[in-house]
Amino acid sequence: MKFKPTESELEILQVLWKHGPCSVRSVNEFLNEKREVGYTTTLKIMQLMAEKGILSRDTTLKTHIYSPAIPESDTKNHMIHDFINNAFYGSAMDMVMQVLGNAKATPDELQDLKKLIDDMEKQSKA
Repeated sequence: MKFKPTESELEILQVLWKHGPCSVRSVNEFLNEKREVGYTTTLKIMQLMAEKGILSRDTTLKTHIYSPAIPESDTKNHMIHDFINNAFYGSAMDMVMQVLGNAKATPDELQDLKKLIDDMEKQSKA
């Protein structure tokens, strides 16, 4: 399933990806660590996400437990694909160059990047 999560939906998904299945109250507590969000707001968004098929809901217990219905990697891949197409005219290289030009990479990150490039070069020759 391809979807473009809203900012609020993405915040909730990030909580669930990081902490695993949670109740609405737990998700709301994690969200409130960054900014104030009302419980009923979190509840309504999560109910809508479940209706859309973005979250699954376990109703076997008194407290409903929610979990992502879509893998984190699928969501991120779809979002990055859309971002590259919309902001960089489909050029991943332009995006990478922009990011590297705007942010200072650590020596470890540069080493990881070099390894990634080496691995990609080896795959293209095979």
